[in-house]
Amino acid sequence: MTALFEHSPWVEARADAAPSSGDRHVDLMAVVHAASADEQLALIRAHPELAGKAAIDGTLTNASAAEQASAGLDRLTEEEYARFHALNAAYREKFGVPFIICVRLTDKAGILAAMQARLGHDGPTEIATALAEIGRIVKLRLEDMA
Repeated sequence: MTALFEHSPWVEARADAAPSSGDRHVDLMAVVHAASADEQLALIRAHPELAGKAAIDGTLTNASAAEQASAGLDRLTEEEYARFHALNAAYREKFGVPFIICVRLTDKAGILAAMQARLGHDGPTEIATALAEIGRIVKLRLEDMA
């Protein structure tokens, strides 16, 4: 079974304990948005860096590995890997969390452009953007399960 949220089973558990709206995605994202700021940061931090250490050492979840492969992140040139590494480091330095984007809806060039552009965000804007991207990831994972 695919984990909908990276290493964060509490989201599904809370949604299961609440009355259902009839839309699983809406229910799950309501839990995310009702979570404390610390819980939201933990949810974001549970995601792997794109083309990062987890991709190299094989510790990505199956869903993340497949998603990163769909965008070609498992086939980077040395130069592309260096660019991802530099942007990941700059992003983590500025925001304290990994960069998150729904890679299934873009490609390597789009991801790199988004990383560069989002470095211009302030912290609250970027946290909201990361949570919205998690929502897109989860929506696609739910569709895969249907």
